[in-house]
Amino acid sequence: MTPAAIVNKHQNALIALAVHAFTASGIVVAMLAAIAAYAQDWPKFFGLLGFALAIDGVDGPIARWLHVERRLPTFSGAALDFVVDYVTYVFLPAMALAAGGFGPTWISLALAGVIVFTSAMYFADTRMKMKNNAFRGFPAVWNGVIFLFFVFRPPIEVISVVTGLLAVLTFLPVAFVHPVRVVRWRPLTLLVCVVWSVCAVVALTSGLDVSFAVGAGLLLSSLYLALVSAVHQLLDLLK
Repeated sequence: MTPAAIVNKHQNALIALAVHAFTASGIVVAMLAAIAAYAQDWPKFFGLLGFALAIDGVDGPIARWLHVERRLPTFSGAALDFVVDYVTYVFLPAMALAAGGFGPTWISLALAGVIVFTSAMYFADTRMKMKNNAFRGFPAVWNGVIFLFFVFRPPIEVISVVTGLLAVLTFLPVAFVHPVRVVRWRPLTLLVCVVWSVCAVVALTSGLDVSFAVGAGLLLSSLYLALVSAVHQLLDLLK
């Protein structure tokens, strides 16, 4: 191997490792979120989960743009991403539900157990993506769901029904949108994501005590994101 080829090989490896390190930084943010949860500082907790979500939102496009898999084929970015995603999307939100004072401890612990168990099974399913890049089944975005529980503080009965329904939907062939990769209605979907994000930031800065307008924005945008791909699926079936 020529000196130029050796240098190029090492450069490729360093570029790929830098991207993977960026992905792995999400787990450090997760650790800080866990500390915030221990202190019962829920706005800080969800703010850090939001930061981890932002990392997760950009690391994939960066990795694909730089062809990271080709530069360092011995390192699995997908496996690393799954580790970080499970902790930030599932495990920590479930822990927050268990410790959030929503109802009897045994019910909260049972619901948290349902979340971590069903999501672990979902993460191992290789069929989680449909042909149009929508998710097959509820994609375990419990960080968003538990955030809404903390904002709206519904009765434990409502939390139990919603959690149970989403846990069942995890294993059903019902489509859920990927905001970036699903092409159909993508501009509208991205706009709704922006609305959701702005309302979430306002909620965090107000200590999760939201106005009617912010609450309505969160609720309506959440309903759109939860249902839009199922609507697409239904329209396709009716053709």
